[in-house]
Amino acid sequence: MKTGRFSWAVMVGAAIALSASFVSAQGINSTAQPITLSAKLNETLTLNLSSSTVNFNLSAGSATNAGTSGVTATTTWVLAPGRANVNVYAYFASSTAALTDGTNNIPSSAFYIKDGTNPAAALTNSYTGFGGTNAALLLGTTAITTANRSSNRTDAMTFNIDLSTGTLPQLPASTYAGTLTIQAQAL
Repeated sequence: MKTGRFSWAVMVGAAIALSASFVSAQGINSTAQPITLSAKLNETLTLNLSSSTVNFNLSAGSATNAGTSGVTATTTWVLAPGRANVNVYAYFASSTAALTDGTNNIPSSAFYIKDGTNPAAALTNSYTGFGGTNAALLLGTTAITTANRSSNRTDAMTFNIDLSTGTLPQLPASTYAGTLTIQAQAL
């Protein structure tokens, strides 16, 4: 009988030990604590120019007075849904005095920009918020889709001043200065 009791006691002890190890193997859990995450990607629109100076050696009455260098405008954006286009404009503050010596003027209609493979065009358009009346040019438009919401465009510009029309063939020798502005807009 001793043998039976001992076996029974060993079995009960083994069962208790096994059940204790099962409970400790399951462990216990704390309450779950959430962390709220927030990540914001802001809209951006930037325009950088490869150079901010272009010089011209003018010839009286000549239609061809090319700038000494071209300028590349690189427009980069990250846009929110709802934007349809990125437009890039070139403009002067005044159509009558794009370049001036303080007395004599070269109008924006005599200033031409050739952008990449597009034909050269004078700055004779008006766009709300961009330059003087009849002193601007839309260089280009990029349609925005889900595939290019974060992208860029490049406008490789060359310049020419046409002194062959109107009173410009009689323009006096002088130094003429002006400011051409390049600006991008996302709509």
